[in-house]
Amino acid sequence: MSITETKLIDQITVVEHGIVLYREATRIMRGDELVAQTYHRTSLTPGQDLTGQPEKVVAIAQTAWTPQVIAAYQAAQERTQ
Repeated sequence: MSITETKLIDQITVVEHGIVLYREATRIMRGDELVAQTYHRTSLTPGQDLTGQPEKVVAIAQTAWTPQVIAAYQAAQERTQ
């Protein structure tokens, strides 16, 4: 049986203040059997550069990050500094 490694985005969530969280799963398979799985989580803030981010994540971020959401996030960051 061959061993394969696949990476996929298995969770995308938009939370308070428009922050986008996503999880990439790396799965090691032996045939149809899952041998190992690891996760890597990433967070993106409204208005952040999306260059190099997965296509599905970019589509959701661009939908969630309206000009109002970006302005509110930036205003909240200024208040905490």
